[in-house]
Amino acid sequence: MRPLRYSINVTLDGCCHHEAGLVPDAESMEFWTEAMRRSDALLYGRVTYEMMETAWRRPSSGTWPEWMQDWDVPFADTIDQAKKYVVSTTLGSVDWNAELLGGDLKSSVEALKREPGEGLLVGGLALPLALADLGLIDEYEFVVQPVLAGHGPTLLSGLRERIQLEQVSRRDFRSGAVALRFRPVPATSLM
Repeated sequence: MRPLRYSINVTLDGCCHHEAGLVPDAESMEFWTEAMRRSDALLYGRVTYEMMETAWRRPSSGTWPEWMQDWDVPFADTIDQAKKYVVSTTLGSVDWNAELLGGDLKSSVEALKREPGEGLLVGGLALPLALADLGLIDEYEFVVQPVLAGHGPTLLSGLRERIQLEQVSRRDFRSGAVALRFRPVPATSLM
């Protein structure tokens, strides 16, 4: 069974808005590129899918925009080519190597997890909250930014039940950010 990993940038005060942390640099973009390469597919809700497509879909000209740094290109190439599943009740269709994931969320994601492979990567806010409430996330990876945002959407806001986690890895970045990876502690271990 391939694991479902939730990876996201988060500020010290829990904000997950994509503009609230540090400006991406070569080291962080390499980190996110490798996270995607360790995954067979990306799983997004509508908002995250549309945001990522707007920023990272290769233009029809085939040339990446001038705003991209050289160190953005491997990330852009990787996400552009990645298989994507999109959970949405409002989109009628998707493209960009994507397909809509229909039906019951739990059953649909469990079916994806049963397929062979290295793993699935989920990002965003609303979809990961629903997946966490269903107990479907196998790993949580937070890149904690040394920033206090003071406002904005927060990590897993509205989670129905507490999830006990155990740390499995840590990586320090030159920028002061820290990538922390956790796995849920099985309920039987908490007794």
